[in-house]
Formats: sequence, C-alpha cells, structure tokens
Amino acid sequence: MAAAAESVWIVDQSLAGGAGAADMTFNRQLVFWSIAFVVFFAALWLLREILLPFVAGLGLAYLFDPLANRLERLGLSRALATITIVGSFVLVVVFLGVLLTPILIGQLIGLADNMPGYASKVQSVIADPGRPWLAKILGVSPADGDVGELVKQATGGMAVFMRSLWSGGQALLSIVSLLVVTPVVAFYLLWDWNRMIATIEGWLPRRQAPTIRALAMEVNAAIAGFLRGQTGICLILASLYAIGYTMIGLNYGLLIGVGTGLVSFIPYVGTLTSLVVALSVAVAQFWPNWVPIVMLLCICAVLQFVEGYVLAPNLVGRVVGLHPVWLIFALVAFGYLFGFVGLLIAVPLAAAIGVLVRFALRRYLASPVYTGEEPHSP
Repeated sequence: MAAAAESVWIVDQSLAGGAGAADMTFNRQLVFWSIAFVVFFAALWLLREILLPFVAGLGLAYLFDPLANRLERLGLSRALATITIVGSFVLVVVFLGVLLTPILIGQLIGLADNMPGYASKVQSVIADPGRPWLAKILGVSPADGDVGELVKQATGGMAVFMRSLWSGGQALLSIVSLLVVTPVVAFYLLWDWNRMIATIEGWLPRRQAPTIRALAMEVNAAIAGFLRGQTGICLILASLYAIGYTMIGLNYGLLIGVGTGLVSFIPYVGTLTSLVVALSVAVAQFWPNWVPIVMLLCICAVLQFVEGYVLAPNLVGRVVGLHPVWLIFALVAFGYLFGFVGLLIAVPLAAAIGVLVRFALRRYLASPVYTGEEPHSP
C-alpha cells in the first residue's frame, strides 16, 4: 500500500510539473509574440514615409503569385514566369500612363481651377427662393448664410483630406522612386515567394505550427478573396463610370469616373463621396436642364446594382469574412496612423485581426470559462 501511494504521488507530481512547464512555455510565447507585434507596428509607424514602394511591390507580388504558379505548371521556370508577369505589367502601366496621364492631369487642374465656380453655382441653386424645399431637405437656411458655410466646410474638408493623404504618404513626393523601386521589389518578391513562405513556415514553433498554418490559410483566403476580387471590381467600375460620365457630357467625366471606380475600394463611403462630387459638378454644369442629371443618377444606380449583384458575388464571393463596418474603420484608422501606406495595409491587417479574433472567440466558447464545466483530467 505504501509503495502504491508513493507511486501515485510521483505520477501526480510529474503531471503537475508537466502542466507547469506547459504554462511557462505558453507564457513565454505570449510575451514573445506580443513584443514582436509591438515592434512590428512601431517599425511601420517610424518608416511609414518610405514604405510605399515596398508595400506596393509586396502587394503586386501577392496578387500575381497565383498566375506565376500557373505559368510554372505550364512548364515555365519561376524566373521566366516572373519576368513575363512583371514585364507585361510594366508595359501596360507605361502604355496607360502615356495615354491617360496627360488627360487626367489636365482635367484635375481644370477641376481644381473651376471648383470655386462650381461651389458658387451649387450654392445659388440651393439658396434659390423658388426652391425652399431643397434647402429644407439639406437642413440649411439661406437667410442665415448656412448654405455658404456648408459649401465652405465641404470644400475645406476635401482640401484637408487631400493634404493629409499627401503629407501622410511622403513617398508620393518621390514619384521616380515609386515607379522604379516598386517593379524591382515586386520582381524579387515574386521570384522568391515560395521560398520565403517555406522559410517562414520553418520559423514557426513546432507545437503550434498546425494551428498557425490553419489560421494563415484562413487569413490568406480572406485577403485574396477581397484584394484580388475588389481590385478587379475597381478597374471594371472605373472604366464603366468613366465611359458613362463622358457619354453624358459631364465636365471632367474621365477623371471623376476613374476616381469613382478606384475609391469604390472603400465600401459605401467611397462611392457616396464620389456620387456627391459627380452630382455637384452635374448640377453646376447642366442646371436647369435636369435630363443629364437624371442620367447621371441612373448610371450610378445601374452600376451599383451591377457591383452588388453581379461583380461582387462572382469576383469577391461571400466568404471573405470582412464586415463593411470593420473594413471602413480599419481603412480610416490605418489611414490616419500611417497615411497612404496605411490605406494599402489596412485590408490585410484587418483580415488577419478578424481571423485571430474569430479564432479566440471559438476557443472561448469551447472553454470551461464559457461552458462552466470542469476540464477533463488527462
């Protein structure tokens, strides 16, 4: 009996020691990864002014990696596939830049020059005593000068927003660096993408490696589903909006249409902001001829229907896992903290955080803390 009791005591002490060692290992890993995340975000914040070409190159490599893998399966070497993809991309960008940049810059300068006149025209339309219902809908009072203040705040807010993006993305000031460094970074990252992934997998802690791989696959599905799909949607919408606005004769229709398609990357907010700009220009240009204004609204309604019921379900899908409110918050928060670079990294980081939060929630719902059940003994 004494020998049996002593054996049980030894086993209990061994189990307790094993549990204590496991707890210590978990605590050390938690501290290590917490410090790593803090250092990562601190480095992003400190280097935010020079990161744009590298983040853009990383994004291009991520977008083109599936195409490179497909070309490898067709018999091309990784180097040849990378040269083909990056070279084709550079040629397309140069061609579109030579073709469209002078037009877009000219329209941008013209829109900036005419913005005060457009604002005055919109102000006079809203303040017209013959249409008091319009001022009531907008909640302004022409007699008190609220219309002028509204227009002033709107134009001032737009200027502040543009200045914040410019000052937050100082790499934009070095356009040569952006155009030269980005393709080079994209080339080398795309060439070494599979080797980099294998190397990073080799750094994972062995015991948690399967869980981390599963989470990484979930993060990749969310990022790929949104970025690759939404990029296609933005390009398609930019083309359709530009064609539609130009066909109805809207001043600076090409610029406003391209901008509308590109800012649709930000759900709801981007599209609504662009609609306000396009509608303001249309009112200032066409009023009192309401037919082109109605046509512009019809174009926006049709393209919103196409985006919501044709493009998004087929290109993005319904398994992305990024709620629009969470996505908007991430874009605003990271844009505020890191400027233009923050807008580029907001979606991947939001997707990763969302996956980690859902994983933690699943663990919580399965834990004794939530169920109230005692853990089973091993």
